[in-house]
Amino acid sequence: MEKTDEIEKEMKTLTPKEIVSELDKYIVGQDKAKRSVAIALRNRWRRQQVPQELRDEIAPKNIIMIGPTGVGKTEIARRLARLANSPFLKIEASKFTEVGYVGRDVESMIRELTELAVNMAKQEEQEKVKTKAIELAEDKLLDILLPKPRKEIEKDTDEKREGMLEVVKIEPANPDSTREKLRRLLRKGKLDERYVELEVTDKTFPLIEIFSGAGLEEMDINVKEIFGQILPSKTKKRKVKVKEAIEMLEQQESQRLIDLDKVVEKAIRRTEQNGIIFLDELDKIVGSESTSGPDISREGVQRDLLPIVEGSTVLTKYGMVKTDHILFIASGAFHGRKPSDLLPELQGRFPIRVELNPLTQEDFVRILTEPQNALIIQYKALLFTEGVSLNFVESAIAQIAKMAYQANERMENIGARRLHTVMEALLDDISFNASDTKEKEITIDRDYVRDKLSEILEDINLSKYIL
Repeated sequence: MEKTDEIEKEMKTLTPKEIVSELDKYIVGQDKAKRSVAIALRNRWRRQQVPQELRDEIAPKNIIMIGPTGVGKTEIARRLARLANSPFLKIEASKFTEVGYVGRDVESMIRELTELAVNMAKQEEQEKVKTKAIELAEDKLLDILLPKPRKEIEKDTDEKREGMLEVVKIEPANPDSTREKLRRLLRKGKLDERYVELEVTDKTFPLIEIFSGAGLEEMDINVKEIFGQILPSKTKKRKVKVKEAIEMLEQQESQRLIDLDKVVEKAIRRTEQNGIIFLDELDKIVGSESTSGPDISREGVQRDLLPIVEGSTVLTKYGMVKTDHILFIASGAFHGRKPSDLLPELQGRFPIRVELNPLTQEDFVRILTEPQNALIIQYKALLFTEGVSLNFVESAIAQIAKMAYQANERMENIGARRLHTVMEALLDDISFNASDTKEKEITIDRDYVRDKLSEILEDINLSKYIL
């Protein structure tokens, strides 16, 4: 029951409307897809509220997003994971091969997701002990800057022999002592440029090359860990600035203060209950009519993927991880193929299908201006670092959207990603000269956009290379 309460605390209990509202801040349109992922995320919280005997029976409602590239599929999944504070992994299905072929096996994505969860949990635990770690790091650094007299060292040794178990011994500090004066200088940053000599662990290992088949990607890591435990740890001395030294010591102390077993337990629980895997290019593993050649393993990848999505137990270096309640969001363009071409069993594990709409010219205008991380906001901020104030007239924004839309129609439709290439071409001269220009206020109007982009757009051969 206690673990369930912890999971509920970790999950941000947003309602579906609140989730969609948060996604609207970053993604334009695609309301159906937003509704689907909002319901899927809310269902995770709902599952935690049902009786224990029924909780394990409720499977996640996995989703297939169908739509061309650049319409927001990946961004929806990534933002959803951030909202839920969940471990999130984006991986392309086309990178996997069937067991028996050289390449990555599908279980590797669970190992990677678990690794991400461990790193998340470790950072959170280190944040909790940050204040204590900084204090310990300061004391260690002060010992280096101002070594204790021999009598004090002998006294400390005697006290340790008597069985003192305090992690940090609290003594009334004299504010006028040299040590406390040095501490104040350290905290004010007055000693940042001074060099000190630190003993750091030498992490170099013997060079070992391992030839392994699919499923053994972690073998090299595990061998290094084994050697690290067998071989005596070596230390080497490094001269570093005080500012860098305090960071290194803080990192060392925070590592010692946290309980790694607790971190791993928390990470595995979070992976199993909150993990999200975004499986891109699902349509690429739909088998073609060919019965030979490189496409032969595609259906095999689907067969290998099936138990992971259905729910199985995967061995990772941190222990066994169950995949029963990991949320899978798959996506693909499905040009010439359909979700119904997948294995019937795999289709059944993705009950929610949602089609994303191609972006219109009006969508491009909104993408340029509305989201919190809108492209125009980004470029304004970048150039402001050079003291250049960039202003876009409304008609210029409409013209940029129009030209990006036309470029998508004439060439490959890459969705909103076309706006990046158009903006780079448009602001190329300004970005190059920003550090030297005397003109600190630049206005982009419709004529400027036409002058810069019309020639490129009209020349088909040129536009293929630039836009």
